[in-house]
Amino acid sequence: MEDEVLLKQDGAVAEIILNRPAKMNAVTPEMSAAIEQFCRDLDRDDSVRVVLVRGAGERAFCAGSDLNALAEYPTAWKFRNRREYATFVRDMRKPVVAALHGWVLGGGAEMALSADIRVMGRSARLGFPEVQRGWVGGGGASQLLPRLIGYGQAMRLLLTGDPISAEEAHRLGIVEYLVDDQEVLDTARGLCRKLAGFSPVAVESVKASVRMALTSTLPAGLRYENEMNTLCFAAGDHMEGIRAFQQKRDAEFKQ
Repeated sequence: MEDEVLLKQDGAVAEIILNRPAKMNAVTPEMSAAIEQFCRDLDRDDSVRVVLVRGAGERAFCAGSDLNALAEYPTAWKFRNRREYATFVRDMRKPVVAALHGWVLGGGAEMALSADIRVMGRSARLGFPEVQRGWVGGGGASQLLPRLIGYGQAMRLLLTGDPISAEEAHRLGIVEYLVDDQEVLDTARGLCRKLAGFSPVAVESVKASVRMALTSTLPAGLRYENEMNTLCFAAGDHMEGIRAFQQKRDAEFKQ
């Protein structure tokens, strides 16, 4: 059987590819386990600075969890302790970019929300249809959406389950880049290469600081930001940034 989750690396950029296009890249428990392992390995791999998540085929980034697989959990307890693929993406220390095309649904939309930056094609559609099936999403939508777009809009999307267009997703602030369909992958890869050219210590510190802002008070967050800034100076990459500025050249970070 062809691998349903693939891993590729080009320089400092790794790509996790959902590779089940005949099923709109719907995620099975086996695929979730593979995503977990890839995320863990990439977070420990110093040769990787940025991760891109994308789907194979033309129909979908990801249609969420495979419903047939969901029906096979023997007990609610087993389901509770499942491997949750969106969580693995969200827990990565390194920046994650999601390249979105076609259908972005349910757990697939939650995986997109779990990335740090999203690039979406104009014909794509995004939705959270779980309520229509009789449950609430388990990959973070009810927690991430209100923080991203506010209570009312989050409730509209989660309570109706109706999909929205890429244009509306961009207007609401769910996606950061809206591009023509044929430009999604090139745009996402170009963004990844740009981020990979920065100091990995600085990039991961930015991510850690912003994530802290979502869960802390302002005074605590400001103190944490200062500690992250101190960490960057302790790592020494700032000296290369200063030298590059003085010499009017691009910085080359070796960390």
